[in-house]
Amino acid sequence: MAALKTKFISHGTLGSTDLEATRRFYEEFLGLEVVRTSPVSLMIRLGGNHVYAVVYTKKKERMPRVYHNGLDVDTDAEVDEAWRACHAQAAQWGLHDIDKPSARHGTYSFLFWDADDNAWEILSNPKGGYTWIFEQGDLEGRGHFERGFRHKRPDAKKETAKHE
Repeated sequence: MAALKTKFISHGTLGSTDLEATRRFYEEFLGLEVVRTSPVSLMIRLGGNHVYAVVYTKKKERMPRVYHNGLDVDTDAEVDEAWRACHAQAAQWGLHDIDKPSARHGTYSFLFWDADDNAWEILSNPKGGYTWIFEQGDLEGRGHFERGFRHKRPDAKKETAKHE
């Protein structure tokens, strides 16, 4: 039994050096829902009840790759389309370090950093995101890094292994 009686992961926090520009980017480029919660903060969400608080900070450090934020799309083709959009609009939104899409941890995705140096991953995932991995329980060996792991997805028949 856990020491704490927690019941829901409600939020995470991101930093921003310019809340107005960040809000436009989140709404117009990423398609997120945004509300202003104070003179120094926003709240964002997409597709569920988990939210991020976005807090103004004068000195924002670059988010390391390992702490990235994932945004799901339905297909590999949509990942490729998003990658092209990132390149086409990089100067407008201050996007940088845009990776090439590739197969990784059971999906197809790429990462990039925004003007606030927050890291984002665009990935193809079935409905429910990574719950399909979580529901498999503890994994052994290389786990979700195993070659062919993607074939265990509930939508494996819909997506081919063309990117593996």
